[in-house]
Amino acid sequence: MIDTHAHLDACGDPPDAVLARARAAGVTRVLTIGTGLGSSRAALALAEEHPDVFAVVGVHPHDAAGEEARRLDELRPLLAHPRAVALGETGLDFYRDRAPRAAQAELFDGELALASELDLPVVVHSREAEEQTAAQLASFGGTVILHCFSSPALLEVALERGYYVSFAGNVTYPRAPELREAAARVPADRLLAETDSPYLAPQPVRGRANEPAYVVHTLATLAAARGEEEGELAARIEANAAAAFGLP
Repeated sequence: MIDTHAHLDACGDPPDAVLARARAAGVTRVLTIGTGLGSSRAALALAEEHPDVFAVVGVHPHDAAGEEARRLDELRPLLAHPRAVALGETGLDFYRDRAPRAAQAELFDGELALASELDLPVVVHSREAEEQTAAQLASFGGTVILHCFSSPALLEVALERGYYVSFAGNVTYPRAPELREAAARVPADRLLAETDSPYLAPQPVRGRANEPAYVVHTLATLAAARGEEEGELAARIEANAAAAFGLP
């Protein structure tokens, strides 16, 4: 099983301990996500140290008003690293609004342009910004991964455009039947699973800090929602991740 989205540098325990528990749970690969220049460098350092870890690097929309958003050229050498597999997470967050929306849109466009130039997938964060997310992605011709999918209003766009749709621990929550319904509709070759560690721990471990080992709970919910066997779905998600991110 693979965890396609974890913030290993934000977990409370040291990455070595977190990864050891993941391996014991059957999680064979983890994609760790940068949210800024320093975080992206940390993600790459972890990917260099652990052969089962790969890095996604970028500047998060929360930081769109910060000085790092004006230093996207510094992402180029990071994205050229052989352990960097995508740009992200990028996108729009109109729920928390930690940066002005215009600044978020400008950063998103800049990162999409960079990903297009470098022919890299993008890992997209979208929260209460479905219409604008779809509009800004419309001209992007590369691979799109909608991370921590929580916007059923984006599902039709995702299905039409062939985006990958990744589900996190919130798909397991009793009050999220709409996410399970969405998961049942995603084509078999476009489904992904993640933890978004250390956030959004799945229902069986809710209240704890999330970590890659817990992606197995998300897998179980996805399999039940789709009427599929867990082992077969895990293999399919692994293959999807390899295709989406160009993993060896």
